[in-house]
Amino acid sequence: MRFTVGDHSARHVRRILRHYLTQWGMPSLADDAALALTELLTNVHRHVPDRRCALLIERSPTGLRVEVHDSSPALPRPHRASPDDESGRGLAVLDAVVHKWGVAQTGSPGKTVWFECREQRGACPGVHSNS
Repeated sequence: MRFTVGDHSARHVRRILRHYLTQWGMPSLADDAALALTELLTNVHRHVPDRRCALLIERSPTGLRVEVHDSSPALPRPHRASPDDESGRGLAVLDAVVHKWGVAQTGSPGKTVWFECREQRGACPGVHSNS
């Protein structure tokens, strides 16, 4: 799905994501996956000049993989936010709620930021990979 991220896009896309997860029998992933997707879309909204992206939501044998591709060559970098900062915690949140995530530079201008959520009882989120 390709779209321009607006102020209310995350809410609509979360609804679509939750629908897929329910249809796939994985509603237990909905909260973490919705939060992670919101963080990625917020980054597009804040840091990509044209705010356009392509979104891929796919079922995997162990859970879910989500990819957000945008046209900005700037790679996301973790930021150490102070207690008074109003932003800068998105990648830390992402790292806390998904099994793994990463960034892939594409041949065309831009990048793809992705994450995976596994459907496992007692799974430990926060395993981080940048590949």
